[in-house]
Amino acid sequence: MKYRYITSVILFCFTFGTGSFAQKLGSVSGNIESIYQYLLTDSIIGATQPKEKSLINTYALVNYNLAGFKAGARFEVYYPRILGYPDRYDGAGLGYRYVGYENKLLSVTVGNFYEQFGSGLIFRSYEDRALGVDNAMDGFHLRLTPVKGLTIKGVYGKQRFSFTDGKVVKSAGIVRGFDGELAVDQLITKLSDKQIRLKIGGSFVSKYESGTHPDYNIPANVGAYGGRIDFGYKNFYLNGEYVIKEADPSADNNYIFNYGKGMIVNLGYSQKGIGVLLSAKSIDNMSFRSERNAALQDLTIGFIPPLTKTHTYNLVTTLYPYVSQPLGEVAYQADFFYKFKRGTKLGGKYGMDIALNFSTAFAPEQTLNGIDLNDSSRVVYSSRLFHSSYKRSDLYWRDINVEVKRKLSKKWSFIASYYNIHLNNDVIKITDAKGIIESHIGVIDVLYKINTKHSIRGELQGLWTKGRKDRGHWATLVLEYTISPDWFFSFVGQYNYGHPDPDLRVLYPIGVIGKIWGSTRLQVAYGRQNAGLFCVGGVCRFVPASNGLTVTFTHSF
Repeated sequence: MKYRYITSVILFCFTFGTGSFAQKLGSVSGNIESIYQYLLTDSIIGATQPKEKSLINTYALVNYNLAGFKAGARFEVYYPRILGYPDRYDGAGLGYRYVGYENKLLSVTVGNFYEQFGSGLIFRSYEDRALGVDNAMDGFHLRLTPVKGLTIKGVYGKQRFSFTDGKVVKSAGIVRGFDGELAVDQLITKLSDKQIRLKIGGSFVSKYESGTHPDYNIPANVGAYGGRIDFGYKNFYLNGEYVIKEADPSADNNYIFNYGKGMIVNLGYSQKGIGVLLSAKSIDNMSFRSERNAALQDLTIGFIPPLTKTHTYNLVTTLYPYVSQPLGEVAYQADFFYKFKRGTKLGGKYGMDIALNFSTAFAPEQTLNGIDLNDSSRVVYSSRLFHSSYKRSDLYWRDINVEVKRKLSKKWSFIASYYNIHLNNDVIKITDAKGIIESHIGVIDVLYKINTKHSIRGELQGLWTKGRKDRGHWATLVLEYTISPDWFFSFVGQYNYGHPDPDLRVLYPIGVIGKIWGSTRLQVAYGRQNAGLFCVGGVCRFVPASNGLTVTFTHSF
């Protein structure tokens, strides 16, 4: 009953707001997305057919705006949820709704909202449907711009935890915080005239969660705070953020009372044809949730950005991805891009792009220094930012990769890539293998433009593990035919040809066909899916092996 009135209002606005009365009754926007699966049992890859046989996730979001007034709602359907989605999603109902008002001075939202402070280290409320992550806030959100260049934000509420029996279940803990950011160059115009960009900001976030522990005096209120700076001069830029989290004993850190701390620094230079980025990150005991016993990706208040390149090729992204470590990591990344000009010896007739990337992460060094582990204070170690032994035994991840893009003619172009990835499986726990898995991956990506509308693209990928560790060697073939701008057809074949066990040398073929009508897209896929982690931005979820049909429909309005 409590959502029926909001739903009726939104449906009324959708009916009249998009017709001839649009200027008087406001504007309506939104999108619809549906993912349907029909799955089969496949004993070769360990896939089982669910008792319902078919699964579906559907989302329909409608936003309404009129003279500063805003309102919206998202209807969600899980009958039941698609394979690999968290078991907290079930049923159908309103999963997101809000009302509010905004103008040049302020924006006020009551209900659900998403927000991020700085890089997100101490507060990031967001949704990623591909991962099954949605920690939307439910409460009050305020954004003020009292003077040019100054933005003040305030949030207060509870996080979305699950969607059970068609209803949203919220966290037991309350999250509240504020953030301020000042663009100094907008206040002092002389800085802009000299091509100087300067922003400074600060945040404070706290959570309240009642409850007790049989052995420890758990604090009900936990605060986190920090500052950031973003400086730029002409083609150079330097930004960084430093945060501290008060004692936050939880299931993640085995109920210790150490403070948490984190720092991220980026230094870069870019201009036409060249770009350089150097990044460093140090994280210690920064798991921050609105419920201390939550696990996996549930009820995270803060977010640990990864210092790794976002890869797109099948074997690079699906087999050995890196997962950010909120309890501790020291990470670095160097990214370099250069474009050889047309007409030069290396650039040739059309020019050539080369990209080099290096990223690595280590365990932070935590020193006991005579601290009694049984001390009631539970402050069990001391640590310093960017302090690690940098030994191979403390290595979490290392990725060295190079990519070359070149256009050979008006019709032919290619991309050649190489990746050398070391992953500590004792920490990341992708598979059952022990220790560090070292893999070498090569990719050749060739595009042929038949004419202005028709093109065909092919990828040949190979992955080799040192000593045939884990599941051994892999190969992937991708063929894609596109009729622009409407049709696309593709085939992906992933083959574990070098598995140490000959009976497990399995082919995973998938065929895809799709059609696009403006803002409407329909895609049909059929085939096998390998079990593994699906990751986006250092956040992952496990997806079981499957064999069957997947239909995806999206529409925006």
